[in-house]
Amino acid sequence: MLSAKLQDALNEQMKNEFFSAYLYMAMAGYFEAEDLPGIASWMRVQALEEMTHGEKFFNFITEAAGRTDFRGFDSPQNDFDSPLGVFQVSLEHEKFVTASINKLMDLAKDEGNHAAQIFLQWFVTEQVEEEASFGLILRKLERIGDDGNGLLRLDEELGGRGFVPPAAE
Repeated sequence: MLSAKLQDALNEQMKNEFFSAYLYMAMAGYFEAEDLPGIASWMRVQALEEMTHGEKFFNFITEAAGRTDFRGFDSPQNDFDSPLGVFQVSLEHEKFVTASINKLMDLAKDEGNHAAQIFLQWFVTEQVEEEASFGLILRKLERIGDDGNGLLRLDEELGGRGFVPPAAE
């Protein structure tokens, strides 16, 4: 059973996860327009991942006898100065998501909701991976600088990413 406060917070995080998917699709659109299809594909995969995260929240809320509440969100940023700028925004967004997950975990602990804590642990671990992944690409882009060949190599590298749904619990 979910308290009203925890249910509200979980619904807010579900919204954040779906917004993340929307944001990464906007970034994919930027990369498509910049003729960087590999990085665009990487962002599309990231968007799919975020959609599955939102679905995880949906499933947990309903399985815990809660009520989902779909909330609107503002349009994401669509224009960027550079690929580096995209990944700077991405990493900051992932840090925001990490902070949100951590607050949710704190609330679940404060309420003694063990099921929510177990559910959220997956996201705590996932956020470490997310920040590391975005951080690595950001550092590569910083090293590349204005080297067009380096950017094309990174585009090719990132284009090899495929979507792997999270393992069923």
